[in-house]
Amino acid sequence: MTINEMREQKARRRYTYQMLSERSGIPVPTLQKIFSGETQFPRRQTLLALERAFAELEKETARSLYGGNTEQKELLRDGGQAYKTPQEQHGGGDGSSAASRAEGERIWPRQGTYTAEDYLALPDEQRVELIDGVFWNMSSPGVIHQWIVGEVYRQISNYIHAHGGACRPFIAPVDVRLDNDDRTMVQPDVMILCDPGKLSPERVNGAPDYVMEVISPSTKRKDYTLKLHKYQTAGVREYWILDPRQEVVLIYYFESDDIPVIRGLGEPIPVGIYGGDLQIDLRGVQEWIRHY
Repeated sequence: MTINEMREQKARRRYTYQMLSERSGIPVPTLQKIFSGETQFPRRQTLLALERAFAELEKETARSLYGGNTEQKELLRDGGQAYKTPQEQHGGGDGSSAASRAEGERIWPRQGTYTAEDYLALPDEQRVELIDGVFWNMSSPGVIHQWIVGEVYRQISNYIHAHGGACRPFIAPVDVRLDNDDRTMVQPDVMILCDPGKLSPERVNGAPDYVMEVISPSTKRKDYTLKLHKYQTAGVREYWILDPRQEVVLIYYFESDDIPVIRGLGEPIPVGIYGGDLQIDLRGVQEWIRHY
């Protein structure tokens, strides 16, 4: 699919830059440069990500015409919506209901005002992330998700062990008090921490050096936008967003001017914080994804 064909389809379907960005992972300013002609020779992986984004939009259009609002159903099923406490689910979000005032029952605040104390008071079986005072559901990971996460963690761990490195890799679920405040607690899929002073028996306090998230259709907006901003401002040095459907990794190495970089799964991918000496080989992952 050529850039001209993409321009025509974008205009015909009235797709916005934001719609394309959410489905490809390519930032809006980069898309604007490509479609305006300012960037004349986009990377091959960028073009492939755009092609898949157009294909995904076409499928969503067909589903909305013939199968109802499936995107909304998918978000609800996979946990893309903000989590509701038991009190909110029963209409007592402000703590004013009789049930909320019952003796021994916790009175929960409203979304946007939750704290780490509220996070720690949730039932153990309820997986959520706390971002700027808002609870976000975390759906149970699927087999492909776990296989990818485990493989990336294995390669990072083997490299650090073989080189006698001081950094430590971690795999979810591990709590990270990202901003060292009481309003954000996340659980990155894979992370590398090089400052032992940030580690406590309960959690990581502060920004890891490297984070990777494996996205699903329901989490892509959060991972592409909300978490990207949070990780960057908190001081994460490198953030990878791996999209199994697109078969690409979007790399934000914040110490480089060339961001983001899009890599396919068909070749080893260098980790920026190690100067490229550590390379993650996802070719086996790609074959496994295509098989299943």
